[in-house]
Amino acid sequence: MSLSGPRNVNGHRHQQNETWGSAGANGYSRSNIGAKLDGYFDKRELPMYKDKPYNYATSRRKPLWQKWRFTLSILLLLVGLLYWIGIFSPTSTKAQVKDTSKSTWSWLNKPAGPKVDWDERREKVKEAFMLSWDGYHKHAWGHDLYHPKSKRGTQMTSAGMGWIIVDALDTLMIMNLTSRLSDAREWITTSLNYEQDQEVNTFETTIRMLGGLLSAHYLSTSFPDMAPMAEDDQGTPGEDLYLEKATDLADRVLGAFDSESGVPYASVNLKTLKGIRSHADDGASSTAEATTLQLEFKYLASLTGEKDYWEKAEKVMKVVDDNGEEDGLLPIFVYAHDGTFRGHNIRLGSRGDSYYEYLIKQYLQTSGEEPIYLDLWNQALNGVRKHLITYTKKSHFTIIAERPNGLQSDLQPKMDHLVCFMPGTIALAATGGKTVAEAKTAGKWGKKEQADLDLAIELTKTCWGMYKTTATGLAPEITFFEIDDPPRSEADGPSTPPADPVPDASAEWKDDYVIKNQDAHNLQRPETVETLFYMWRITGEEKYREWGWEMFRSFVNHTQLDGDAGFTSVENVLEVPPKLRDNMESFWLAETLKYFYLLFSPVDLLPLESIVINTEAHIFPRFKLARGLKTGWERKARDKDGKIVRVKESVGEKKVLDKKEQEEKEGKKETKEKEEKVKEVVETKKADLVLSKEVS
Repeated sequence: MSLSGPRNVNGHRHQQNETWGSAGANGYSRSNIGAKLDGYFDKRELPMYKDKPYNYATSRRKPLWQKWRFTLSILLLLVGLLYWIGIFSPTSTKAQVKDTSKSTWSWLNKPAGPKVDWDERREKVKEAFMLSWDGYHKHAWGHDLYHPKSKRGTQMTSAGMGWIIVDALDTLMIMNLTSRLSDAREWITTSLNYEQDQEVNTFETTIRMLGGLLSAHYLSTSFPDMAPMAEDDQGTPGEDLYLEKATDLADRVLGAFDSESGVPYASVNLKTLKGIRSHADDGASSTAEATTLQLEFKYLASLTGEKDYWEKAEKVMKVVDDNGEEDGLLPIFVYAHDGTFRGHNIRLGSRGDSYYEYLIKQYLQTSGEEPIYLDLWNQALNGVRKHLITYTKKSHFTIIAERPNGLQSDLQPKMDHLVCFMPGTIALAATGGKTVAEAKTAGKWGKKEQADLDLAIELTKTCWGMYKTTATGLAPEITFFEIDDPPRSEADGPSTPPADPVPDASAEWKDDYVIKNQDAHNLQRPETVETLFYMWRITGEEKYREWGWEMFRSFVNHTQLDGDAGFTSVENVLEVPPKLRDNMESFWLAETLKYFYLLFSPVDLLPLESIVINTEAHIFPRFKLARGLKTGWERKARDKDGKIVRVKESVGEKKVLDKKEQEEKEGKKETKEKEEKVKEVVETKKADLVLSKEVS
C-alpha cells in the first residue's frame, strides 16, 4: 500500500529492553502475587485459537444458594489472604506500580533452546497485539488515530471512521481475542455511521475499511470457531452486521468512479457521493490507488450479486491497459477525466506498488477463471526484469530500481520499503499458493517458475538486509544502493548471488546499502514480514521464520513505550535508543502483527490455496465466477514488444487503415485543404492590395 504516515511529534524514550515476563492474560503488567493468582485461577483448557471471556458461565447448573455461599467463601478467603500478606497496608501501594526501569520482557535475552517452540513465539506476538490494542482502548477508544506517547486519540472525520477498530477486526478473530472483538463489534453497532459530509481517500477507505468489514464477514461466517460470538450466529439480528456496513460504505465510495473515463477520483464525499479530484499532482489520481480497489469490490459483487460493483472496478483495468504502456509498466499518476497517464515516473514503490500486486491476486481470487490478469502480471514481471532489475556493486544484491523519467531514462538505485511486498507476491504467483513440492508434484513447475522463485529468494535477501544493516535491526522507509556504472541488468548474464545478510558490523555487504537521514524513519510497515510469511509457506524453509523472529524482537526492543501505551513509530532506525514518533499506524495491528502471527502459526491456519489477501492484509476467499459475473473486457492486440497493434483489414494484398484511422486521415486532409484555400485567399488579397497601391 502507498500511504505515507501523518506527521508526528518527535520525542525521546529511556533506553530499555522491555519484556512482558509478568504480563497477565490481558497484556497488563501485574505484581508477583497477582501473577501467581492469575496462574492459579486461569488454568483452564481452551480449544486452539480460542480466547473466551474469563467470566463465561459453566455448563453445570447449581442452585442459587449454593453459588452464593461458594462465592462468599472464596471472597472471604481471598480478602483474608490479601490482608495477611499486607496488600491493604499503606506501604503496599508502591508495590502495585509497574517498575518500568526493569525489563519485563525477559524472554528477549534468553538464548534459543535446542528446539524452537513456534506456538510460544506466536503467543508473544499475540501479547504485543494485546498491549497495543489495550493501550488504544484505554487512551483513544473510537478515534481514528492513536498517539501512544501522548496517550490520546484524534479523528480523521468529524464523527470518526473506526479506522483502527475496523482495520483490526480480522486480526482479533484470527488471534481469537473474543472479549476484545466483542468491544469492537459493540462500537460498530452503536457508533459507526458513514452518513458524514466528509471527504475521504478512495483507496485507503476501500482497502482498510471496506476490506476490513468484508474480511470480518468472511471469517465470522466461514470459521465459526474463530473468536465465536452469539451475536453473529446464523439467524440472529446481527448476523449480517459486517456485510451491511460494507455495503453501505461501498455504495458511498462508488461515487468516486463517476468520472468521464471511469478511473476513480482520489477522494469521495461520503454524504454527497461526489468524487473529488486530487488536490495535488495536477488533479491526477495515483495509479496504485485507482487499481487497488478491485479485490474488494469484486468480492462484494460475488456476495450481493450487484454487478455494478464488479463492472465499475474492472473498467479501471481496461482504461489503464488501453494506454498501451511499454512492457506493462505504468507511470504512477493517471487522470480521472480521460484515463491518460501524467508523467513517466516508473516505480514499484509508493503510488505504483499495489497495481502489480492486484494483477496476480485478481487472477487467483476468481480461481484462475480470468486469465487476462495472469497475462497482465506476466507482462509486467517481464518488464520489471528487463527495465528495473539491477545488482549492487560489491555483494550483488538484487534490487528493483526506479525510472523517474521513463523507461529510456537513467536508473535510480532506490527502493521504498513498500517494494518489499514484491518477493512474496512473485513466489505466490509462481505456485498459486501451493508449496513448491506440491507444484512440482502437480506438474506445474518449469524453468519460468524456478526462475521466478529464484528472483523472489534474492529480493527477499535484499529486503532482509535493510533490517540487518541498521543499529536497531529495523528497516528505514527508503534505501538507496551502490551500483555499477553503467548498471548491470539481467540481460548482462547471471550475477553471483550473495550469502544471506548477517549482523556483522564489519561486513562488507553493508557498504552497498545507503540510508539517508531523511529516509531513516520506520512506520511499523508490514511488507517484509508479509514476504517472509509467503516465502515460509511456499518454500517451507525455516530461516524465513527465524528472520521474522529477529525482526519482531527488534520491534519489541525499540518501539515499545513505557507503561501501558503500546508501540509507536520510529524517527531514526540508525540511532540506539531511537527517537520515537507519536503515532501507531493502524496497519501495525491490521498487517504487521497479523503477518508475524501467521508466520509463527501452523500452515493449516488459512491455507494460501483457499484465500487471497488484500493489500491491507484482509482475508478474502477465492471463488468461481457465477451469478452473471464475468470478465467484461479484452486487451488490445500487442506485438512482441508489448506495444498495441493497430488492427488492419486486408483487401487482397492491399492493407487499409481501420475506419477510425481513415476518418482521422480524411479529417486531416480536409483541414489541410481548408487551410490551403484560406492561404490562397489571403495571398490573393495581398496581391490585389499591392496592385491597387501601384495603380494609385
